[in-house]
Amino acid sequence: METKIYDASTIDEAAELLKAGDLIAFPTETVYGLGAIASNDEAVKNVYKVKGRPSDNPLIVHVSDREIAKYVAFVPQQAEILMEAFWPGPLTLIFPMKEGIFAPTVTAGHNTVALRMPDQEQTLELIRKTGFPLVGPSANTSGKPSPTTAQHVLHDLSGKIAGILDGGETQIGLESTVLDLTNAVGPIILRPGAITEAQLEPVIGKLAANAGTANETEAPKAPGMKYQHYSPTQPVILIDGTTADWKAAIEECHDQGKEIGILASEEKLTAHKEAVRATFSLGPKADVTVASQRLYAGLRYLDEQPVDVILVEAYDPNGLGKAFMNRMEKAASAKYPKK
Repeated sequence: METKIYDASTIDEAAELLKAGDLIAFPTETVYGLGAIASNDEAVKNVYKVKGRPSDNPLIVHVSDREIAKYVAFVPQQAEILMEAFWPGPLTLIFPMKEGIFAPTVTAGHNTVALRMPDQEQTLELIRKTGFPLVGPSANTSGKPSPTTAQHVLHDLSGKIAGILDGGETQIGLESTVLDLTNAVGPIILRPGAITEAQLEPVIGKLAANAGTANETEAPKAPGMKYQHYSPTQPVILIDGTTADWKAAIEECHDQGKEIGILASEEKLTAHKEAVRATFSLGPKADVTVASQRLYAGLRYLDEQPVDVILVEAYDPNGLGKAFMNRMEKAASAKYPKK
């Protein structure tokens, strides 16, 4: 199968392929999604197959407007407020599912469904022209760093999907915040993202506490809760320490004969770039927005370099930094200093 690149002038063709049950990757403001029409169970099953995604890991459905009552059992008042405040945008909301609307495979056996309206006009137009919402998990091999360019999608899925709608590099670079509105204890963030707790609480009040994980026997209610994610082929070590800790980690890798790649702030790269084989900048240390936007591109770049291990700088786990650290803690095989 040839994977064709589409743009704004050829969206009609991409939409026709989706209607026919083919898979088309599309850009969002967060990462690229792997699209299939959400009412076609065979197409949705193919999304799982192409990605190698576990069958109990539910999919997020992407809609083109806020008129969602036809897709869910009911729309809570909190959801109306949240959609007005944050849609289109990087916020996924979990609703009670309405029977017979979406393909059974979409929800992975749950009686809930996750919806979001992406802030990407080309993709909103693609959904409108397709005539039905699209599933859109990250358009990559399951478990690997999510794609933030069409070229990343091609790297993982060339020859496996019909096409890619190229919208350039994504702006945010981390997957959406997932907020569960169906829990009896109140709204719960199941996956942190660019819409933070500090932004949500002034709009709908205090959120309930949640660990954001699922154990080995539970089916995850949202993506990113149970399985290892975001990992390149090379092992990742998350460095959360002093300059002395960085020097010690580099020396330990050298003692083991390992070539090192560093994914870190400009400040860290300046201090250590002479001691390693390859580097990728996350921008100024003070700007976690830039670091988050560059994270997956950096992991992918270093994975293509002649290195044996990738050292990644930790960030303050507050605000957007919480989402950054959530992804890195899932990607890392070890932390330094060891605790």
